[in-house]
Amino acid sequence: MSDNKRSRRGGQGYYIALILCAAAIGITGYVYYRNANQVEPVSLEETVGEVPALIEDEVDVPVIATQPSTRATTPTVTEGTTAPTEKTPMKTMSPVAGDSIFGYSMEALSYNQTTRDWRVHNGVDLAAEAGAEVKAAADGEVYTVYEDDAMGTTVVIRHADGYTTKYASLAENLTVKPGDTVTMGQVIGYASDSAIVESTLGAHVHFGVTCNDEPIDPAEFLAIGN
Repeated sequence: MSDNKRSRRGGQGYYIALILCAAAIGITGYVYYRNANQVEPVSLEETVGEVPALIEDEVDVPVIATQPSTRATTPTVTEGTTAPTEKTPMKTMSPVAGDSIFGYSMEALSYNQTTRDWRVHNGVDLAAEAGAEVKAAADGEVYTVYEDDAMGTTVVIRHADGYTTKYASLAENLTVKPGDTVTMGQVIGYASDSAIVESTLGAHVHFGVTCNDEPIDPAEFLAIGN
């Protein structure tokens, strides 16, 4: 009887030990499986790393005005400068005191008693005694001096505003040369009868005027200074 009880108790102990072993194995497997599948959390700093600074220094941005200035400004005057002055009109005078003995005629033919034909006359013939002083009609510069086969010894003077004056039938003893600066009333030569095509007039001065290389009535030029 006691042997049978011991035998039954021994069998029960065996099964209990077997169950405990199985439970231990199960618990161990569960713990292992849980640890193997658990994902370790990773910090944001480890994945991203250090975030670089986008703006290192603070920059002051200038503000640009969008509204136009309405304040009136006055022009400044530079010290030492003067305001432009009104242009002084040219002064003119007749080269000799004598009257006109043959007039200007470029629009109609006039009769020349020396050549006995009809032709234009691009100046005026002014009466003057032989050797009379011939004067510059305005300030200017002597452009040329030459001997003309028809008009005799001739002086041409350039003036302002495109004007030129021509003095012909002069004596050879001139007082000016090309390049000389002359003033109104300055003696440039002397009257004579060297103009062959006007020899019937005797001693005189042939006075012609052009403006921008176009002949004009000398009376218009002389009127400028009056």
